[in-house]
Amino acid sequence: METMKSARKTEAGEVGSDLSEQIKDATKDNHVRAENTQLMLNYQKGQITLTQYKVLLCSLYEIYKALEEELDRNSSHPAVAPIYFPQELARLESLERDLEHFLGSDWRKKVIVPAATQRYEQRLRQVGRENPELLVAHAYTRYLGDLSGGQVLGKITQKSLGLSSTEGLSFFSFPGVSSPNRFKQLYRSRMNSIELSEEQRAALLREAVSSFEFNIQVFDDLQKMLSVTTEAGNQSQSASPTAGLPSSPIMQFALGLCVAMATIGVGIYAL
Repeated sequence: METMKSARKTEAGEVGSDLSEQIKDATKDNHVRAENTQLMLNYQKGQITLTQYKVLLCSLYEIYKALEEELDRNSSHPAVAPIYFPQELARLESLERDLEHFLGSDWRKKVIVPAATQRYEQRLRQVGRENPELLVAHAYTRYLGDLSGGQVLGKITQKSLGLSSTEGLSFFSFPGVSSPNRFKQLYRSRMNSIELSEEQRAALLREAVSSFEFNIQVFDDLQKMLSVTTEAGNQSQSASPTAGLPSSPIMQFALGLCVAMATIGVGIYAL
């Protein structure tokens, strides 16, 4: 199997049997592609607006809601239990605080996400029901990625948005992790202790690749949404007062998202 073959090769020659090392090797190309999507390139350059950040938070909320509910439901599963760290890693409550900060107390009514986010959420629900061991791939991709880049991206976001405090940036903070590097070592060690058959391991490596692909699709769909939102905002600003278009920033944001969703489409996708 090609996935397993690639997992056994590295620059040094052999990867070994560590699951974390095999996942890293199997997904390295996808990792580079994810970092080089237009949305992430703009983000790393500090070219992010408040509207963009709100849209990103909405998608992250739906993704983590599905991931963490499935991890909670399968917390005693032999493959999930070793990497189950809700106190240290859970992001859902942090995202809820950030969304309330930026969107208000009725933020739940304003969460709109692109089709790719819905597909990602559906896949997380599916593996949680049918193959809980595959949740390990998604948890590894999301949590260790956020833990690795959280501090840097948090500072970039604060500076880009001109925020005077860290309110609205809870997602990037891991108060339960005193040393990210040591915790990542612990996490990888726990991953490597999971007992898997060759078939399960191969499936998990494929799922890790798919996890990156889901993230890439989400970034691309968000970029499309943001492009349409910008165009809608520009049109509403240039329209006359009698044109009947909303003039407040909040209403323009909502209008832009609705137009974007109509353009991209949010049908139900078969997995």
